[in-house]
Amino acid sequence: MTKALEGVRVLDMTHVQSGPSATQLLGWLGADVVKLEAPSGDITRKQLRDLPDVDSLYFTMLNCNKRSITLNTKTERGKEILTELIRRSDVMVENFGPGAVDRMGFTWDRIREINPRIVYASIKGFGDGPYTNFKAYEVVAQAMGGSMSTTGFEEGPPLATGAQIGDSGTGVHAVAGILAALFQRESTGRGQRVNVAMQHAVLNLCRVKLRDQQRLTHGPLAEYPNAQDTAEADEVPRSGNASGGGQPGWAVKCAPGGPNDYVYVIVQPVGWRPMSELIGRPELAEDPEWSTPEARLPKLSKMFQLIEEWSSTLPKWEVLERLNAHNIPCGPILSTREIIEDASLVANEMVVEVAHPQRGSFTTVGSPLKLSDSPVDVVTSPLLGEHNEEVYVGELGLGDEELRLLKTSGVI
Repeated sequence: MTKALEGVRVLDMTHVQSGPSATQLLGWLGADVVKLEAPSGDITRKQLRDLPDVDSLYFTMLNCNKRSITLNTKTERGKEILTELIRRSDVMVENFGPGAVDRMGFTWDRIREINPRIVYASIKGFGDGPYTNFKAYEVVAQAMGGSMSTTGFEEGPPLATGAQIGDSGTGVHAVAGILAALFQRESTGRGQRVNVAMQHAVLNLCRVKLRDQQRLTHGPLAEYPNAQDTAEADEVPRSGNASGGGQPGWAVKCAPGGPNDYVYVIVQPVGWRPMSELIGRPELAEDPEWSTPEARLPKLSKMFQLIEEWSSTLPKWEVLERLNAHNIPCGPILSTREIIEDASLVANEMVVEVAHPQRGSFTTVGSPLKLSDSPVDVVTSPLLGEHNEEVYVGELGLGDEELRLLKTSGVI
């Protein structure tokens, strides 16, 4: 069966996480992703290693379904070869520091002169302006995109989220831009520039907090447990585990009280009666002080305390079973160990085991994109320069002797 992006050649000049997460998704969708690395390799091959002299999980889990070639783009011959690679590619993706590719001699004007049909995507930390040259990392993007100031508990410091919304979140945004540009190329015949900034991507994921910032001008945020503290506030507070949406939610403790023995519970209006019965307080379904959402809003902390008094006596999987029996929205807090062992995630190919030529195998996250006519086969990440001969000799037509000279002279 053909893949959605079969026939699309991606020149992957990315490293670390934001760029590789994007190009890996393109590879999962069937694109031929050629990862161009310096002869020393992507820095993450050696970072956070769990096995000596073997590519790290950091690298392998972000670079599946790719081919690897090495090239020193600072050399004249390297620039010539890069020019030919650009000419033969549909998409070029990079996440170097601002201006780095321009300084190589490959400005956007030069790139589209080489290949007018190419889609050239860049991932940067920030857009044009005072932050342009700031160094960007995952949590820096979270800090400056609105996530950290609204994450955590009111009396505590701002917190980073474990989800990589700055890096991999930006990668997903980049994929959307690349696919849109490829689609538009079908009608225009032209490629185009795609720019995505990590700060901007995080902000896009934090839009509900900007919604609440504007709502503050018209009164307190009633659905927040600390609503009374927002009456005079001029910015959205940290609100712990509050859902922040139209239906209140909270993580309640379960037995035996371990760090992840919690279930997240949403209390919808229709769910209050069965909830009050489950927790042994059926009278609250009729009590005017508790029976309506409006009556409960000022008492959210007390409401979840009552639920927790019940849930803390039961294991989280039993709490989950009882709540689901009444169609009450809920979900257990799954630890990383529980996720990696979750049978349903394995069955859905979201947790997959991949054979690796050096480490034997590794477990990784599968593709969340499920296309009926484009199934994903997760293939191991490439060894450094594994496909040099395949690309340079087999596709670019270089001779075996030149390939040897390129290696001995440090071009590849």
